[in-house]
Amino acid sequence: MAKYIERIRNVIPGLRRPDNGPPQDVTVEVDSGKDMRKMSFFNPLDPVPKYDFYAKDTWAGRIKRTRPSLDVLRKPPDPDDFPPPPEEDGRPKVKLVRFGWVLGVMIRAMLNIWGVIMYLRLPWITSQAGLILTYVIIFMSIVITTITATSVSAISTNGKVYSGGTYFMISRSLGPELGAPIGLLFAFANAIACALHTVGFSETVRDLLKDYKSQMVDDVNDVRIIGAVTVCILLCITFAGMAWEAKAQILFFIAIMLSLINYFVGTVIPPNTEKESVGFFGYRGDIFVENLLPSYRGPNGYFFKLFAIFFPAATGILSGVNICGDLKDPTGGIPKGTLLAILWTTLSYLLISITCAATVVRDASGNVNDSLALTNFTTHCTGMGCKLGWNFDRCEQNRTCSHGLANNLRILTTVSGWGILITIGVFAATLSSALGFLVSAPKIFQCLCKDNIYPFIGFFGKGYGKNHEPLRAYTLAFCIAMAFILIGDLNTIAPLISNFFLCSYGLINFSTFHASVTQSPGWRPEYHYYSPWTSLFGAFLSFLLMFLFTWWAALVTFCIVLFLLGYVTYTKPKVNWGTSYQAGFYNMALSFSMSLNDVKDHVKNYRPQCLVLTGPPNVRPALVDFVGTFTKNICLMICGNIIVEDDKSSLPQYSTDMLVDWLNQRKVRSFYTSFNASSLKEGTYNLMQASGLGKLKPDTLVLGYKMNWQECKPESLEDYMNIISIAFDSNYGIAILKMMDGLDVTDNTGGSSAIDNPAFVSDEVGCEKDESDRDSDISDDGSNEQVRSVFQTKQGRKTIDIYWISDDGGLTLLVPYLLTRRNRWKKSKLRVFILGDPETMKEDQKDMKMLLKRFRLEIDDVIVITDVDRPPLAKNLQHYEETIEPFRLTEEQARGDVQELKRLSPWKVSDKDLEVIRPKIERTLRLNEIIKKNSIHAALVVVSLPVPDVTCPSSLYMAWLDTLSYGIHCPVLLIRGNQQNVMTFYCQ
Repeated sequence: MAKYIERIRNVIPGLRRPDNGPPQDVTVEVDSGKDMRKMSFFNPLDPVPKYDFYAKDTWAGRIKRTRPSLDVLRKPPDPDDFPPPPEEDGRPKVKLVRFGWVLGVMIRAMLNIWGVIMYLRLPWITSQAGLILTYVIIFMSIVITTITATSVSAISTNGKVYSGGTYFMISRSLGPELGAPIGLLFAFANAIACALHTVGFSETVRDLLKDYKSQMVDDVNDVRIIGAVTVCILLCITFAGMAWEAKAQILFFIAIMLSLINYFVGTVIPPNTEKESVGFFGYRGDIFVENLLPSYRGPNGYFFKLFAIFFPAATGILSGVNICGDLKDPTGGIPKGTLLAILWTTLSYLLISITCAATVVRDASGNVNDSLALTNFTTHCTGMGCKLGWNFDRCEQNRTCSHGLANNLRILTTVSGWGILITIGVFAATLSSALGFLVSAPKIFQCLCKDNIYPFIGFFGKGYGKNHEPLRAYTLAFCIAMAFILIGDLNTIAPLISNFFLCSYGLINFSTFHASVTQSPGWRPEYHYYSPWTSLFGAFLSFLLMFLFTWWAALVTFCIVLFLLGYVTYTKPKVNWGTSYQAGFYNMALSFSMSLNDVKDHVKNYRPQCLVLTGPPNVRPALVDFVGTFTKNICLMICGNIIVEDDKSSLPQYSTDMLVDWLNQRKVRSFYTSFNASSLKEGTYNLMQASGLGKLKPDTLVLGYKMNWQECKPESLEDYMNIISIAFDSNYGIAILKMMDGLDVTDNTGGSSAIDNPAFVSDEVGCEKDESDRDSDISDDGSNEQVRSVFQTKQGRKTIDIYWISDDGGLTLLVPYLLTRRNRWKKSKLRVFILGDPETMKEDQKDMKMLLKRFRLEIDDVIVITDVDRPPLAKNLQHYEETIEPFRLTEEQARGDVQELKRLSPWKVSDKDLEVIRPKIERTLRLNEIIKKNSIHAALVVVSLPVPDVTCPSSLYMAWLDTLSYGIHCPVLLIRGNQQNVMTFYCQ
């Protein structure tokens, strides 16, 4: 057992040990000196990025960890702040039953697709509709199921999917209003599907009993009796658990494969007289041509009725999805297994149809005496049988033929090499499908019950055993299946199932379409081979076919859905699943902001809503362009201008209308607001409090780097530091953009343009505009006041280098990802740099790659920095000392009351301050050297922003930032989230 637990640890990021390390208990990673190196050098309490900060569960011994808050980081470190080792709960760890994609998805879906329709109705449909229209029916069904499978693949790879299958995905995408009704209907449809396949099995057993003169009562009642006994046996298998159910499914799969091989072998065996009498003549071109066109017969003899009867043969595609909670890797297994299951079953349907149509005539008597070889050759006869040496005219004309493709529902048994194998295959297909649906329905219903959307159903949600088997829900599904088995007619049950499944498929496709068009940053499916418009077409086709199949059943279904939807809308369940409707409300709120009042926040729909301290936006166009690039159309952006009373006369004044017009000409989607205040600190605080409306409220403060911090007035430097402190106190994220030559395009004395900064190019200079860039923010009017920044050009195949030094909740990753969604940055590759130890470098890299994969981020490379503890170059250390020297207390001042001096001049730095921060500065200098070496060709460098202590002098903190970003030629973004998750790898 100990070896097994150790193997589990080595799979989970954050718990893996070096191979040569001694076994030890799981502890928080700050408990030992070695583990201290796993913390950021910015702060001994500031951890590096970890999987565990984003994981919700504590499965297999993982200890749930939380990152420290901003308040904790901003206080001076105290030994008491270190968290104690967690205590084991003492509960035994159980081994859960988990399935891979082959057994859990592909084979399960194939077994549920292969069912009673393939064996007992597909040849009959071929005779009724003809081969051409049968292929149309198959391909139309496959179009719907394939589109639905791609939609399901997109949803299932957009976060970790728990149990509940289709209901879980729809409800977490479209919300409880539509998810709960369709979940209820889909669970009901699965229970009816269990009845359908049980009735198919019962019909086969009844026909065998009739062959051996052992009929019990009559045709209908025999089906009911056999079906009731069968479903009771299936219920016992489900009660035994998923492991037994999986073993039974493997046996069923082997039986079906043998039966199909046996059938195809039988088609090439030359027929004897007995087989010819029942309509099988081997491959013949005239039979094939005769069976190409339709020959409708009976009450079910029209196209859409046949389509409705066949469609349940394509409804098993969600079998793997329905048990997603029992899969090892739902994200990777569902797309692969489902699409391969559709491929193989489609090939089998096409081959069975064409082989039947090419070898079997529609009508045959089954009487060997009807052979023309045994009768007078002068006997007049017509029809296909006559050309083949048989006279079937009598039964054809009277419509009394009991054999042939149109009359014998067990024709596959006749054609096959050994009929008993087909019978076994029918048993396997029907029982496997019935068992699969009997398992799926309770799993879906259990998830619905646990969500407590509807009253009085929570009783059925209780789980038993290590896999939380829904035994009560199994019993409910059994009762529903039993009720429909009593109908006893396959052709009556099949259209009802088609109706419910089509409704479910339509909602799944609409979920994918809606989640895509809302453009939520949380919609990042790993499966890329889908289109929102194809999903919309699949939804439309599904709803259309519902009415074409059985219009009254479609109306009843829609009435039920509307009633259930109205109930959920009226009761307003208190759930928050991060649905695409919430993302849609966000987009609508740009025009109808009141729509967001009742929508709660969710990490899946998080967007960095930015308050950008631009001053007049036309003064710092690069800052405007940069933020506008990743916020355009999906995030809130507010350009803030603090007008300080004392500086009004020294700075050019711009009217609000002119600046808004400037933003519009530049095609920047941003609001602009100005605020009068006595100081920059006061104005920023008030602007942060007052900006926004409802949910459209900033949560990230974006500043330009203060390039003149060494030459400006100390009060101005203190104001800048206070802005950062206020933002942290207000629980804001902070981003500081630094460019080598600054952001300001005006000089310090006048308002004239000073286009000496290589980061900008005047439109007058004739800078070519990229007409192919649809997101271009450049004005077309040739205004002299418009200048082109480096962020308005295509970045090509450069890299965006992310130095994720501290785990801030994911904002450091999210902003670069949003940049790569734009045309100018889409070719740029993301590289992530993390801190690590030489002895665990490979493990650290693997852990980070796994975390980034869970986030569905396309990262080009993960690089582990292992030499940050090396001493920095002497010249860099000297540059730092020269930078901080003007702010140090003199010897005379140091002899006096230091605390009073620092109170009067808080920007002053004492020797004690320098001594405390010196180890951090040395590692920061070394990190700066690493950045300059590795990111020389980068388009953008993103670095975790250190969080200052509340006692840190402003000059010392600015020297720290200067040390971190000094000498980097490309734009540098220093960014820090508010320590709350803004990214998740969960579906809910």
